[in-house]
Amino acid sequence: MKKILLLSLAVMLVTSACAPNLSDDKETVQQTNNKKEKAVIPKYSISDDYYRTILPFKAGVARGLVAANLNNRLDAQEFETGLMRLSTDSYSPKKYVYQEGQYLDKDTIRSWLSRKLSDKQFKDLQSKTKDATAKKKLKNNGLNPIDTEKGDLKTRNETSPMYLANITEQDYLIQDGDDKVKLGGVTIGLAMNSVHYYTEENGYAREKQLTDKNIEEQGKKMADEIVQRMRNIKGLENVPIRVALFKQSAKASLTPGNFMAVGNAGSNDTAVGSWDDLDEQYYLFPSSDATKDHRDDAMKFDEFKAQIEDYFPNFTSVVGKGYYKDGQLQKMTIDIPVQFYGKGEIVGFTQYVAGLMLDHFPSYMETSISINSVSGPEALIVRKADEDKPFVHIYEE
Repeated sequence: MKKILLLSLAVMLVTSACAPNLSDDKETVQQTNNKKEKAVIPKYSISDDYYRTILPFKAGVARGLVAANLNNRLDAQEFETGLMRLSTDSYSPKKYVYQEGQYLDKDTIRSWLSRKLSDKQFKDLQSKTKDATAKKKLKNNGLNPIDTEKGDLKTRNETSPMYLANITEQDYLIQDGDDKVKLGGVTIGLAMNSVHYYTEENGYAREKQLTDKNIEEQGKKMADEIVQRMRNIKGLENVPIRVALFKQSAKASLTPGNFMAVGNAGSNDTAVGSWDDLDEQYYLFPSSDATKDHRDDAMKFDEFKAQIEDYFPNFTSVVGKGYYKDGQLQKMTIDIPVQFYGKGEIVGFTQYVAGLMLDHFPSYMETSISINSVSGPEALIVRKADEDKPFVHIYEE
């Protein structure tokens, strides 16, 4: 108990030293489309890897579309947080602050996500629209391939699948003078389908696997069109635009999708000037794919799992998610669900798991372990990359 008390005091001292001093927050003026608004830039940042968010918080004008349009929660989370990670190469968190997208609204994005219409299809749509105001607003802005309407549904879907699932915008503001901030750059994420789902005339659900080559070709072509359209939006005429292509996973996948490529359009460019291919991938542990592609890492995980089974023969499972970049394991996130009967048992098991983590996973990568029971989270063990000792937190009831 003395050690636990000392640990608690140490944590209190550390957190007190790192606590943000709100009195140092900087009041500034945000300039948007000839309108000036008072805003506050928090002085405190969690780390150099995280953006500060300008206050008061402004919800994105297309908020909610990411979760609604992607296959699962894992894809939605990786899509948004991964875009921030990729944005740091162009917009340093030391100089820029983050704001949710304020330019591409829901109606605009929905229209871009639809299929492109042939001239005949668009004329038919106009003739069916009786309201004069609604007819005037009609635009043929779809970015997904035209439905040729030739053949049965299977033929039409196989030849013209839906590639683009979602578009999201992130804005990055930079200080302009002593007391002003302005839009310094925009990041656009294109979430591409890896599988096209459709239903045949008889009601049977079908799916078509899409190749990486076609996904990337379609995504880059759409990116150029989007950049060109954005240049016609007030406020976006001459800001840098960074575009990233994300391949979302299949509906039943237990791991998120991955980013395929990232490119930049300079301040006066109407298309993406250059692209960098990305080698990123998530693997589930244990799984046949992980064993096939990364045998050494899979063996380490299996040994870790086996030793936990020796400690708790009746536990349910240990599941890991590994993030690879350029073929190298960068981060391992592990969930351990187990039934506990007392706080002492939680403390003992957590210490045991922390020791196993140090033994089985190298220090060059980040490792995070969550221990959960039917009552909720019980403990969290985190070791950042290149650190010798982990941070351990045991949740209080």
